[in-house]
Amino acid sequence: MAIVAGASTSSELFNTPLLSTPDKTVAGAVDYRRRTAVRSESGRWRSACFIIVVEMAERFSYYGLSSNLITFLTEKLGQSTAAANVNAWSGVACLLPILGGLIADYLLGKYYAILASSFLYVLGMCLLTLSAMLLSLGCDNIERSIVSAPGHLPSLQVLTFFVALYLVAAGEGGFKPCIQAFGADQFDGEDPEESKAKSSFFNWWYFGLSWG
Repeated sequence: MAIVAGASTSSELFNTPLLSTPDKTVAGAVDYRRRTAVRSESGRWRSACFIIVVEMAERFSYYGLSSNLITFLTEKLGQSTAAANVNAWSGVACLLPILGGLIADYLLGKYYAILASSFLYVLGMCLLTLSAMLLSLGCDNIERSIVSAPGHLPSLQVLTFFVALYLVAAGEGGFKPCIQAFGADQFDGEDPEESKAKSSFFNWWYFGLSWG
């Protein structure tokens, strides 16, 4: 009996590791492939810094667009209702995040909502560039159109511009309600070190937001 017990104890000692390894997975968290998140391979500052840079680029694009919009509508498109058009676009861009947040919560999740809205955002910016190029290529004809009939431009240029403008608003609607929460999700609130890093993340987030 003693030998058997001793053998069993010896076996347990050999099978027990000398140093216990902590659990590397994050409870309740998954990566973009829906697999259990591994702490050393996903999240934390590596992902959070990228998210902050993306937000800075988005803010830079949005404010760069909105600050020049009335001038462009008035001087290049000859729109007499430029201020009303800008107010309507700004209102849509501010209201769509409510819908975007619901879609992210109930259908897509934050990650895929950000991907889809980023695609719409970039597509809108590309179409805005295309519409500006079309306007610059036909600037002589457009200037004559503005002089002869203010507000009446070739429909292709105007349609392309406004479709692109509201694609940007749609991208803003899916991007804005998700990106900050997604950045905070990169830190495990149950871990003491990552909990401190999450608090620091919001400071850097506001810094990046102001910088953009």
